[in-house]
Amino acid sequence: MQRGATRLAFQSAGAAVLGAMALSALVYRDMRRIAACASVAVLIIASSAVAALVTFRPNSVEEPQYHGLLANAPAVIGDARSIANRFDAYKAELQRLVNNVSRLYGTVSTLPVYQPDAGTVRALHVSDLHLNPAAWPIIKTVVQQYQINLVIDTGDINDWGTAMESSFVDSIGSLGVPYVYIRGNHDSDLTAAAIAKQPNAIVLENKVAKVAGLTIAGIGDPRFTPDKGTTGHAGHITQGAPAHQEADALAASGESLATAIRGSKEPVEIALVHDPVSAGGLAGAVPVVLAGHLHHRETQTLHSAGGKQTFLMVQGSTGGAGLRGLEGEQPTPLEMSVLYFDPKGVLQAYDDITLGGTGEAQASINRHVIKDNLNPLPSLAPDGSAPGSASPSGASPSPSRS
Repeated sequence: MQRGATRLAFQSAGAAVLGAMALSALVYRDMRRIAACASVAVLIIASSAVAALVTFRPNSVEEPQYHGLLANAPAVIGDARSIANRFDAYKAELQRLVNNVSRLYGTVSTLPVYQPDAGTVRALHVSDLHLNPAAWPIIKTVVQQYQINLVIDTGDINDWGTAMESSFVDSIGSLGVPYVYIRGNHDSDLTAAAIAKQPNAIVLENKVAKVAGLTIAGIGDPRFTPDKGTTGHAGHITQGAPAHQEADALAASGESLATAIRGSKEPVEIALVHDPVSAGGLAGAVPVVLAGHLHHRETQTLHSAGGKQTFLMVQGSTGGAGLRGLEGEQPTPLEMSVLYFDPKGVLQAYDDITLGGTGEAQASINRHVIKDNLNPLPSLAPDGSAPGSASPSGASPSPSRS
């Protein structure tokens, strides 16, 4: 196929040059002008070829980006890595999506989902709902369409952590799958208690739990910063505390969770923290760390002193940052991700789902395939000591109160 494509490209280029020369001969009947036209044609073709080579991404088919109606393509077509081998089927499905818009809207809830194999565990990562009621129907739809096995929430489900906000979490019970949660800096003990009352909820506070076949460790944010006069949780850092005190508390929080992970009887596959600053102490102790707080997505590779790597995934705001999402020129989008783990608990791929913020009607899904499998790490280093820790690659982020 590659040889045929190359031959076709040269034939097309030659035909274009000859065509330009023939046309110029009819118009000018002058050899110098004919040669000049041929030179211009060659220059244009060469420029196009260079641009194509520079922008060519052979792996794009494995990490496609779908927008608008085509956001349903992963659900219809299946594993994106097989598209190259089933291009005809892919083309037919793509055409069907485009030609049957009204039917697509009517049947979207029953479309089949991405299933690499029967043993795949699908986790939905959400964070920072910030009392946005629009988040719950979206979460429920994704849970149903993607056959999600568990939902993971990395905090800030509330804004003020008050008793009046407790009813907001009642929608957790209707999701029908386990809901693993840790506190954010806007959540209080009241928030955590209200979630713990839900029949399918698991609240992690420096603990390890096995949920839907995955061993997960999590710890709540050490701060409570919505209001200086509000009581949050025992030992919390309140709003107005010095920045260095916050940074120290966040670092200690991550190190405390790393200690719990090392004491686990089973290797831990996922660690949960709210602020990614806490992830530094988990480098090398666990394959994957999930966080939130920043209201935008980030991924980083954390390196331990022993050379082990940890993949840090920071989620955007599934609630569009709540009311604060309207403060900028553009509303904050609603973001969540579907994570695909193999039966051994190794992350294989993830879909980033993005919905337009308040007043916007748009949706997109970006699929990311993990090239180098993140192998599960042992609870202890080979010598029985704690794995080394390190800050995320690049400059360490400063604590914030998002």
